[in-house]
Amino acid sequence: MRALLQRVTDAQVAVGGDTVGQIGPGLLILVCAMPDDTQATAEALALKVSKLRLFKDEGGKMNLSLAQTGGGALVVSQFTLAADTARGNRPGFSGAAKPDRAEALYDHFAHHLSTLGIPTAKGRFGADMAVTLTNDGPVTIWLDSAHP
Repeated sequence: MRALLQRVTDAQVAVGGDTVGQIGPGLLILVCAMPDDTQATAEALALKVSKLRLFKDEGGKMNLSLAQTGGGALVVSQFTLAADTARGNRPGFSGAAKPDRAEALYDHFAHHLSTLGIPTAKGRFGADMAVTLTNDGPVTIWLDSAHP
């Protein structure tokens, strides 16, 4: 799986003008399932995300994890993280998992985050979503389970 994490003070996702998910301080997590991913892959990535020390401690250093801060996670499916730009000017997305598999893994990732004690909200898989966020830092981290 691939994930792009953005530390935020707040974030929300809307579909057709209706808010379907929102958080206060925490992480906006854009997630893309790849063809070889499994539920174990989703669980390992969720665990990694919950433990990454991306939040400031009392000394101002990034020493605290999402789990330690009590922050939320807004998980949004993002198949474009699988973009192949090697040929031409139009990205290809055939490297992403097929939609039915991708949706199951996306849901499993978000569910596992919540079982780890992270307040979790989601976008709507396959929908045209409007994502609004306030970056904090900014701090943006790229994760790829194929290259831990």
